[in-house]
Amino acid sequence: MNPTTPTPALYGGTSNRRVTVHDLAAAKQRGERWPMLTAYDALTARIFDEAGIPVLLVGDSAAMVVFGYDSTIPVTIDDMVPLTAAVSRASRRALVVADLTFGSYQAGPEQALASAARLMKEGGAQAVKLEGGHRVTPQVEALVSAGIPVMGHIGLTPQSVNALGGYRVQGRSHEAAEALLSDAKELERAGAFSVVLECVPARLAAEITQQLTIPTIGIGAGPGTDAQVLVWQDMAGLSPRVAKFVKPYADLAAGLRDAAKGFADEVVTGVFPDEQHSYA
Repeated sequence: MNPTTPTPALYGGTSNRRVTVHDLAAAKQRGERWPMLTAYDALTARIFDEAGIPVLLVGDSAAMVVFGYDSTIPVTIDDMVPLTAAVSRASRRALVVADLTFGSYQAGPEQALASAARLMKEGGAQAVKLEGGHRVTPQVEALVSAGIPVMGHIGLTPQSVNALGGYRVQGRSHEAAEALLSDAKELERAGAFSVVLECVPARLAAEITQQLTIPTIGIGAGPGTDAQVLVWQDMAGLSPRVAKFVKPYADLAAGLRDAAKGFADEVVTGVFPDEQHSYA
């Protein structure tokens, strides 16, 4: 690239290629913040891609927002593959990251590699995400050695919600904070290209961000991370209940409800379909 040519921004950029993990690393060096949203289908993936969102996460949160479970635990790789494929087909620029589901990588590197390979070969993902710190570094190392980019995830790890005793803020004590910092550094050493920090105190998230050379992505982790992610249904006001860290940027629930009622009323009264919406 010509030294006089400005580096394209991650958010809202117009390059004709996919965003890569190298682009995220370069943004960290520039001090550029960027957004990440979840996506689970072609329609929303296309919209978010056109909006310039540089990273789309096909999250295991699909268990709740797509399949109606009350936690992420029931969703499987078989469930995630078609969702990931839809997002990959519909997007052109965003880096597509797919979650490894509960039970699809915990047994060890061989299982993790088999699961990640499905998400990439069948789903078209460009990277995968898994939860945990030092206990999953062998999996991270194996995936990275196989050429699979890995996003880490520490703090509140929803797949471990039963062991954590519920959805609680993590890292508040000195010992817990030191453990999270250690986990983040171990993930970096293992080759992860970024790490999600979920539900951790803002000061701790900022400290971890400063000590890592890879980007951090916050969700309920304050403003000091390199990026921020939200579940798109939470962001758009579709979810009936949301965590403290969620800021709704629209009220799509009310809009959809009004649209459904408007359609129903016109059907009942015979207003729809009219001549304009009928064939001769």
